[in-house]
Amino acid sequence: MEKKEKFITGKNGFGILALLLLPFIGGILAPAVLEEVLPLGAQAWWVLTIMSCVALFMAIGFSVIRPNEALVVVFFGKYRGTCIENGFYWFNPFTARTRISVRARNVTDDPIKVNDRMGNPIMIGAVLVWKVEDTYKASFDVDNYVLFVDVQSEAAIRHLAGSYPYDNLEDEHAEITLRGGGDEVNEMLEAALSERLAIAGIKVIEARISYLAYAPEIAGAMLQRQQATAIVAARYKIVEGAVSMVELALNQLSEKKVIELDDEKKAAMASNLMVVLTSDRSATPVVNTGTLYS
Repeated sequence: MEKKEKFITGKNGFGILALLLLPFIGGILAPAVLEEVLPLGAQAWWVLTIMSCVALFMAIGFSVIRPNEALVVVFFGKYRGTCIENGFYWFNPFTARTRISVRARNVTDDPIKVNDRMGNPIMIGAVLVWKVEDTYKASFDVDNYVLFVDVQSEAAIRHLAGSYPYDNLEDEHAEITLRGGGDEVNEMLEAALSERLAIAGIKVIEARISYLAYAPEIAGAMLQRQQATAIVAARYKIVEGAVSMVELALNQLSEKKVIELDDEKKAAMASNLMVVLTSDRSATPVVNTGTLYS
């Protein structure tokens, strides 16, 4: 058997139907209509009856092929070809014909629990758009190509999730993360699925992550960790800005000679300004009616 897809076309179904109707009608109607006009012997009636039965058997070969549908034809275990042209056709009635849809299909995988590269349990799901590109491979190289797509898509998602961390909280040097990878992660998922599904003659049109989150048992802890990291980063920016403002204030006071400050006064002013600028609450001013030292 040639392990390659090839295309064939069946006989015109309307022409064959017209030929088969003649003996069929003759075998059914002749005994009732022609007996008085043209008496025939018993052997002639048997011939007409046999011809009608043959015509009825030949009618098994009729098939209608709809748009975006293929018909895989096998003759006693031998692959004869695939018919993809729309219309009404007739094939050898001894052939086995299998319909395969070549329309694009959507597969939405339910979120599954896997471990990322750092060992954290996460929930991840994906959506896959695919279609049959090679009817020979889909029919004969795998047992059930639809089930094959489901199993391999889950395997590809598990492999992708285990190859990259969820985010860079634990791996600061990670260039690609599942949460921040975006199109790059989707492209890798699509490439992995295309490689896996090529054996079944499946073309991957699009693949992308549709759901991504920490597993419920660690979601609360990871949320607190993310919040803490965000707070630390925000505080760092606040302190950085406060130091710049204190430096600017002291430099402006010195340049414009508004007041002469010794090191002790500069330290006190810097301390007060840092408290005011970095506090998460509104400052409450205290008016000193005496001197700085009393």
